[in-house]
Amino acid sequence: MELTATPLFIWGPYRHLPLLRAVLGRDPVVVAATLPGYRVAGRDVVGLVPAEGPGVAGLVVQDASPQDFERLAFHGNLTAWSRRAVTGGAAGVAQVGTARADDNRLWKFEDWERRHAALATAMAPDIMALFGSRDAVEVVLRRHAMEVRASSRMSAASDQGPATLRRQAETADVAVAAFAQPYARFFAVEEYDLSFRRFDGTASATVNRAVFISGDAVIVLPYDPDRDRVLVIEQFRAGPFARGDRNPWSLEAIAGRIDPGETAEAAGRREALEEAGLTLGAFLPVANYYPSPGGKSEFLYSYVALADLPDQAARLGGVEDEAEDIRGHVIPFDRLMELVGSGEIGNAPLILSALWLQRERARLRGGQTGAA
Repeated sequence: MELTATPLFIWGPYRHLPLLRAVLGRDPVVVAATLPGYRVAGRDVVGLVPAEGPGVAGLVVQDASPQDFERLAFHGNLTAWSRRAVTGGAAGVAQVGTARADDNRLWKFEDWERRHAALATAMAPDIMALFGSRDAVEVVLRRHAMEVRASSRMSAASDQGPATLRRQAETADVAVAAFAQPYARFFAVEEYDLSFRRFDGTASATVNRAVFISGDAVIVLPYDPDRDRVLVIEQFRAGPFARGDRNPWSLEAIAGRIDPGETAEAAGRREALEEAGLTLGAFLPVANYYPSPGGKSEFLYSYVALADLPDQAARLGGVEDEAEDIRGHVIPFDRLMELVGSGEIGNAPLILSALWLQRERARLRGGQTGAA
């Protein structure tokens, strides 16, 4: 069937106009419409099945183009396009037949919009940036990694941070001329040809910059103020190995990626259970920062967390499905600082947390656990 017919009936998540605009890459002309003879079925992945009732609410894109079909197919892997009569709009084409007729799970647009629309819309530009250069199936395999990246972008947009000494940036200060993604698996590498506003007010020449893409992460150093000791973990790390380090086993604080919809503290508590079998008390913020802004998008939230650390708190841990092999060490605070001083601790987030703890240790041991 030729897919150039317009208008196009849109239903399900694409009724959320910010998502539809991001997928199509433009502002379409739409009117409200209903597709009779069907209902929405499914939960996370939804489809249409024949059914009696009021029909399926949606929108008709009145100016649909052939590329709109291609972009929607790439984003949602929507391939079963069929001609259907649409009421309250104009007759056109609709995507149908992607759910089992006996699927009785309820799907409500209002629930999806409240819980998932913001993340889906934030993720859409990452997906559509690959339109024409990546297979849709390849993109689907990276869904979780792209959700983590989109969640990080949402966090960045909601907290610009102070600008009392540095420049107060405006949207027009950076112009992107070209984008490419030469590598994408759990992590990704992106290349930008861009120009930026110079301090003299002029635009820079177009330069090429590559960025290692990873989501936001949390760092937690457990501290027992009564026993004056901390828990650090040890594990093999590919970074030191690739550099040629003769000892690629690293001493670190507990750390992990922040999942979409998860706070940094919730992620830290989850990682403490996974990596060390440890239930943590109060979280005390150390700093939020980019560890290497010259070439990495990673943003870290560092904490010291109060904990009960008897000798038996040191144990083996890690998530087997992620090939984690982790050994915990419970050590006195003075030993921690010896390891920082000798260079045996060569992990920047742990060094930062250790220096913060050195500054705040006396008040924590005195029972003052409020924010510094």
